[in-house]
Amino acid sequence: MYRQGDVLIAPVEETAVPARAKASAGESRDARGRLVLALGEVTGHAHAVPGPGRLVREPGPLGPFLLELPEGGRVVHEEHAPIALPKGWYRVVRQREYVPGAYRIVAD
Repeated sequence: MYRQGDVLIAPVEETAVPARAKASAGESRDARGRLVLALGEVTGHAHAVPGPGRLVREPGPLGPFLLELPEGGRVVHEEHAPIALPKGWYRVVRQREYVPGAYRIVAD
């Protein structure tokens, strides 16, 4: 498992990846051509993958992502050291916090 700030990145066996995720085109890249795993609401900084890959949102209100890196890659952020990831599939989960009556994603 890997962690960069409020983002957890956990390897997933390819056999556990749903067929709909494998068939999905994935999320769009930002204006800089990156796959954005999490965008800081306060700072505007992003946890992102600049190279080849695909990011697929899983269903649910706090929907984590599935990240495919067919050649491996790295996660970058303006305030953290880059993290190198081997090729494969990953589940990307944002840190959550409890507020009375609900859970929400932590604001960065």
